[in-house]
Amino acid sequence: MFDHLREDWQTYERDLTRQGLWVMAVYRFGRWRYGIQNRWLRLPFSLLYKILKLLSQILTGIDLPCEVTVGRRFRIEHFGGIIISGDSVFGDDVVIRNGVTVGLKRTGQRGAPIIGNRVDIGAGAKILGAIRIGDDVAIGANAVVLQDVPPHSLAVGVPAQIRPRRKPFSAGGRIA
Repeated sequence: MFDHLREDWQTYERDLTRQGLWVMAVYRFGRWRYGIQNRWLRLPFSLLYKILKLLSQILTGIDLPCEVTVGRRFRIEHFGGIIISGDSVFGDDVVIRNGVTVGLKRTGQRGAPIIGNRVDIGAGAKILGAIRIGDDVAIGANAVVLQDVPPHSLAVGVPAQIRPRRKPFSAGGRIA
């Protein structure tokens, strides 16, 4: 837990005022408590986690349950209106912005998204259903993603249209 918290501290540029850092600290604590084998020893930590989670939801508007699988350097860039289903899986170096929903497509239907590495999710985006988002994908603001997105793609629009992502510019100003 402490190694992840140190990495989160660096991911959030050592800024204690970043609400995403608060949520990640509560998330890490919630995951850590599952490591306590004895149910009676775990019980007070579970109660404390539930109180901290509710408090962080009220203060930040971010719902990140400890059942979510989050990779390293997960960054919540802007706070507010972020809802993530407990079945979701995130890779490393994922960036999320305000108003994002990652979850189930319909109530009572299992299957939440699996997000790859280095995915950039724009403000207001909705990623719903048992879909896979590949590595190095950018999801545009307010996009509604209901289908798989292959690696190195861009998803924009309602419903999202999948387009190849342009290669980043090299140091010389030319496309690599």
